[in-house]
Amino acid sequence: MKLWKTAVLFYLGGSAYLTLEFLWRGRSHGSMFLLGGTCFLLLGHLEKALPRLPLPVKVILGAAMVTALELLTGLLVNRDYSVWDYRHLPYQYRGQISLIFSLLWMPVSLAAMGLYRAAERRLDG
Repeated sequence: MKLWKTAVLFYLGGSAYLTLEFLWRGRSHGSMFLLGGTCFLLLGHLEKALPRLPLPVKVILGAAMVTALELLTGLLVNRDYSVWDYRHLPYQYRGQISLIFSLLWMPVSLAAMGLYRAAERRLDG
């Protein structure tokens, strides 16, 4: 049952990430499904592992975590900048991450934590 629940949550996070990309840029990449699912699971675990941490701190940690995973994914699958390219943005690193998008991950992380809690409650029945 735990594996099934984890798989459903991973699928939900991956699908949500792809949807955000399609809405924002009009396209996505298969690696973004894997990144989204991983981020969603980790954001949910962050919420559960540190319940006493103030919400703003959780949101900042969540955005930092997503940014770090985006950098790792970018260095692995986006070496030619065919998936995304932040080189034209200010405060970017190697075209893979950008402060602007890191700040954007804050409200997305907050929403993901709430969605994770709701989905987990629903799956637990």
